[in-house]
Amino acid sequence: MRPWREGPGDRRGYHHGNLKEALIEAARRFIAERGIGGFTLVDAARLVGVTPAALYRHFRGREALLEEVAGRGFADLADRLARALTGRGTPLERFTRMGEAYLAFAEEEPGYYAAIFEVRGQAAPAPAPDRPNPFDLLLEALRATFPDGFDGVDPRFLALEVWALSHGIATLSAAGQLPKPGPDKYELLRAGVLALVHGAGGRAKDKL
Repeated sequence: MRPWREGPGDRRGYHHGNLKEALIEAARRFIAERGIGGFTLVDAARLVGVTPAALYRHFRGREALLEEVAGRGFADLADRLARALTGRGTPLERFTRMGEAYLAFAEEEPGYYAAIFEVRGQAAPAPAPDRPNPFDLLLEALRATFPDGFDGVDPRFLALEVWALSHGIATLSAAGQLPKPGPDKYELLRAGVLALVHGAGGRAKDKL
């Protein structure tokens, strides 16, 4: 991995107050290329061109840096899902775009995606007060798309199943484990959601 910047501009960026953002971006890049365990604070410091001691002005340790990356990723995911949910089209079209947005996020932002789900020993990052929670967005989309409900099945359970399905497909896709030839990940997600909805209640069977 190439240094973040080269020359005296590194330290000028730090003195201008950019070190925290540079460290977050460095960690995101390391996670994307090497995984959660693939870098140390020394590596991050070297990438942005500062001494390891300077990092502790912004983060109490490696775990705090990882938590910040996970929080940023969680916020990015929420923003993408919110845009899909509030866009044009029918409730079904918006619900479908949410699934596409989730899979696209996992592919385009592997560092953020891994941090969200692999930071150990921590609760799921809490969204900022002005940002919705991705799970709440999914639940809202399900209720709007299937207003007749699911024959008594709590939509929260179905929302969890849809999220688990989406996460599984994204993970298999990233690992190159989806069968080939075969349907792409977007087709697999749509088919999987259809199967879940069918199992949840007859009134939702013909919606997808």
